[in-house]
Amino acid sequence: MLRRASASRSSIVGSAQYGVMPTRSISSFIAATSATRTCLPFVGVTATHTSSWSSTNSTSVFAQGWGYSPASMQQRDLNLQEFSSKALMDRFGIRKQNWRLATTPEEAEQATKELGVKEVVVKAQILAGGRGKGTFDNGFKGGVHLAHSPSQVRDLAAKMLGNKLTTKQTGPDGVLVNKLMIAQSIDLKRELYFAILMDRQAKGPVMIASPKGGVDIEQVAEETPDLIFKEPVDIFKGVDPAATRRLAEKLGFDSEEKIADAQEQMKKLYELFIKTDATQVEINPLAETPDGSIYCVDAKINFDDNAAFRQKSVFDMGDTSEDDPREVAATKVGLNYVGMDGNIGCMVNGAGLAMATMDIIKLYKGSPANFLDVGGGATEEQVTEAFKILTYDPKVKAILVNIFGGIMRCDVIAQGIINAAKTLQLSIPLIVRLEGTNVEKGKKLLEDSGLAVITASNLDDAAQKAVKAIQ
Repeated sequence: MLRRASASRSSIVGSAQYGVMPTRSISSFIAATSATRTCLPFVGVTATHTSSWSSTNSTSVFAQGWGYSPASMQQRDLNLQEFSSKALMDRFGIRKQNWRLATTPEEAEQATKELGVKEVVVKAQILAGGRGKGTFDNGFKGGVHLAHSPSQVRDLAAKMLGNKLTTKQTGPDGVLVNKLMIAQSIDLKRELYFAILMDRQAKGPVMIASPKGGVDIEQVAEETPDLIFKEPVDIFKGVDPAATRRLAEKLGFDSEEKIADAQEQMKKLYELFIKTDATQVEINPLAETPDGSIYCVDAKINFDDNAAFRQKSVFDMGDTSEDDPREVAATKVGLNYVGMDGNIGCMVNGAGLAMATMDIIKLYKGSPANFLDVGGGATEEQVTEAFKILTYDPKVKAILVNIFGGIMRCDVIAQGIINAAKTLQLSIPLIVRLEGTNVEKGKKLLEDSGLAVITASNLDDAAQKAVKAIQ
């Protein structure tokens, strides 16, 4: 299933570019706790944020010094539902169960007829784990069920669709289920683990495999690191058949036919990894059936958002229905936004300056409500949209604008501030610090606007005035 990394997992340190902490994935945990103790900083970095640090034990200055926690910082991910992972694997010819998507009980019944198998699995499609043990708001138990007839599937769908499913990862309010995946159920003789991910130390992709899959893989890595096997891949040459053969043998495939089949699936998974600009492809379980066939039963795939321009078909599959609406709105207008738990809204140009602004606010005993970078080429319209996003948060009691005009002109920012404040009838304190290109023009526009703008001469002054304004 392609999904956001769970906020409950351990975290690696975030990028200086974005000032956030991407969630650490299962595979990075494996690598960090395996016999060689290799650290994988790129792993688990999902669509928006890319780590540039090299130690899972490091913490950024603002995170360590001022008390930010990964769990309190929201992260924008490319969120794809499980059925989308199946579609991607279909595209690359990877063996997996046949499946159909249903949005009504009638569609679910018809999908079961089309599959024409004795047993199917009915799975609620939400971006959260623990679905099988979840509970619907109508009292129905479980978001994953086995069924043996079209009518049984229809009855299950009627109890699941249109109701909220609560799991250990959804929060207490649950998530509305609008889609079901109806998939062929297969018997599993063995459940294995296989992943491909980017590893900074190896300077490229690494394949990871274990004969103990389908379970808590972190626990496997902690308790039996000798059962975690790794093979680096030369990104210029591609998969080495000798490497995939070694992994297939270590996974316990004992005949030439099975080894060749396993190698073929690994090769196709690598093609998916490279051709979609993925940062991680994790198959858990990679399963062997009683007849010796190998199936990729479930997949978690992370992508590099820097490749969004050439992976439009992948990124168009993204599901934002469960995302923070502020982050969705920011993405649509080309802004970088990450919500946090404070009450001082920040609008800054440049990620480094944004991080420094949050640090200074914390220094003066304030609490930033967000990270919002308007970039170097923001228009007046984007500034207005930024203000809309900031004021959407009911916790925001003041807004601090900190602009250093290089490519960005201070007068453009000032006019955008004026337009936004008037359009939104801004009623909370607005603190503005401008410096750089056309700064005098910008200050003049603010002065003549008639708005109750609190101006600041430098960053310290701005932070102190923002904190004071909400006391």
